[in-house]
Amino acid sequence: GGWASNNKFSLLAALRGASQVISYELPMGLALIALLMLTGSLKMSSILGQQLDGWYNVLYQPLGFLIFFVCALAECNRTPFDLPEAENELNFGYHQEYSSMKLGFYLFAEYINMFISSVVMATLFWGGYDIPFVNDVALGHHIGANWLAVLEGGSLFIKTVIFIFVFMWIRWTIPRFRYDQLMNLGWKGLIPLSLINMIITALVELWLHK
Repeated sequence: GGWASNNKFSLLAALRGASQVISYELPMGLALIALLMLTGSLKMSSILGQQLDGWYNVLYQPLGFLIFFVCALAECNRTPFDLPEAENELNFGYHQEYSSMKLGFYLFAEYINMFISSVVMATLFWGGYDIPFVNDVALGHHIGANWLAVLEGGSLFIKTVIFIFVFMWIRWTIPRFRYDQLMNLGWKGLIPLSLINMIITALVELWLHK
């Protein structure tokens, strides 16, 4: 979009966005690798099923969840990582030349991305549709499978809405980083932390299963 609008400022903002994506995709993937070491499966249904019978993954991987959450903020271009847009400045970012429905589609895609990221975090780290502090199987025997499905869907929706609220809360609270601060956080902060988290997880798993 920044290149197609034939605007140098939009193209620079698009390049900022591309470099930001690279610097945050890596720690996000490394945080997921540590989680996959615990679960032993790439299927989200299996990851969720293991949380139904025990503790949520956020208790086993708090640092991994924190890294994933920060990276999700950056992926969705939310404050303080909204450098590709920078709507508070004179330059409006990569969609500077767009208006009406074209701009609306850009913004709609960002909010869809925020919703999907919230659902993924709720599923991977917070038990997904599991109702906290409730035995879902016993509850299903009392109220029936259909009502249980409604309640479990509501549980996943509530967890997702909480994450969306946190996304918006951070946007109203934290000022934007400078670009050098942003890249330093990605390459010198989050990637080393995610590597350390992955190595510690691997050592603990090796020690438990030796």
